[in-house]
Amino acid sequence: MHPSITHEVFLTSRRAIHILIPKLQDRVPVTWRTVSLPFLYHFPFFFLAYLARRPDTYLIRLLLLPITLCGIVAAAYRFVWTPPELNVYNWGQSLSAAVAIAKSLEYALNEEGMLKVGESRPGEMKGKGKEVSNGHAGSSAQHHLSFIPPAIYDAVELMHTLRGLQWKFGQDFLESVIKLFPGVGSPFGGGIFYPSLSPFWRYSVSTLIHVLTGSTLLTGFGMVYDLITLIAVGCLDSSPTSWPPVIDNPWGADSMHELWSKRWHQLLRQTFLVLGGYPGKWLAGDLGLLLGTFIASGLFHECAMYSMGRGYNHAAPIFFAMQGPILLLERLWTNGGCMASPRSRGRYGDPANSKSHTDATLTVRSSLLPVNLQR
Repeated sequence: MHPSITHEVFLTSRRAIHILIPKLQDRVPVTWRTVSLPFLYHFPFFFLAYLARRPDTYLIRLLLLPITLCGIVAAAYRFVWTPPELNVYNWGQSLSAAVAIAKSLEYALNEEGMLKVGESRPGEMKGKGKEVSNGHAGSSAQHHLSFIPPAIYDAVELMHTLRGLQWKFGQDFLESVIKLFPGVGSPFGGGIFYPSLSPFWRYSVSTLIHVLTGSTLLTGFGMVYDLITLIAVGCLDSSPTSWPPVIDNPWGADSMHELWSKRWHQLLRQTFLVLGGYPGKWLAGDLGLLLGTFIASGLFHECAMYSMGRGYNHAAPIFFAMQGPILLLERLWTNGGCMASPRSRGRYGDPANSKSHTDATLTVRSSLLPVNLQR
């Protein structure tokens, strides 16, 4: 009996997926001989970014998209860092792959290309001396090194910009403290709950580890961002207005709206919109936009963890997917006048007392949850 066409299609698709995402034991170890190969897989992505800044390239960008996506996925999942202490690199390269996929979709599907503020076509300004206010960003003036061709600089800048500005060492101490707890900070994983302790001390220790881990994440995040800013501005002549502070004291947020829409970093906003928000809006309007964005965020984090060889866990997707309903409930609470404090009532409960009302559903451009984004 011959297999059905459906079965053949399924088997062929499965083989194709395994070519891009082989099983862990079949992946290529990253060594000095192979470390350059993942970068070669990203060449179509660079070329796509280059074309996105060139006029009249829509058709060729669409044709280039499939091979670009395949190269990005292969670079992230065909190669593996085998030393246990370097397993986090597998996580990092998978996170980068998800961002690159979202960027590729945006580069290819925007018919007009990727425009800077004030441009009518890539590289062509609408008029001289125009400036558009967009948060910390100021003028859309060009900054690039003289020895780098403007087209190449444009492509590299487009690939590395995350928040779209101007576009349409405390870690060591904290890390050392965390590693004092048995099993925490180990590349093989561990838990924060110690059954040998009494309940009071068990949850006191787990809470301390939780706070230290969050603090380490924030300080490390800021340190890396500051180093990149130093290189971009000091060595590559990038505009300082393109590099405002990445995080705005998330510990000071007095609502989930404020945390996600203002105080947490906005680097992956467009990634989550492209991967989940826009499809969700197409399916279910503004509600789908909100929920789809957080579902994409959860899958983004978990797919990266999958590359570390720990299997798939539903905890991260569920956590992020819950944020949408939580925000809706919070908004219903505030609209009903049941505010937790006069401070939050003044911020969200009375539009007359707000400085500005921007439709931002947790970094999602939606009219569901208006929040005040002004400092």
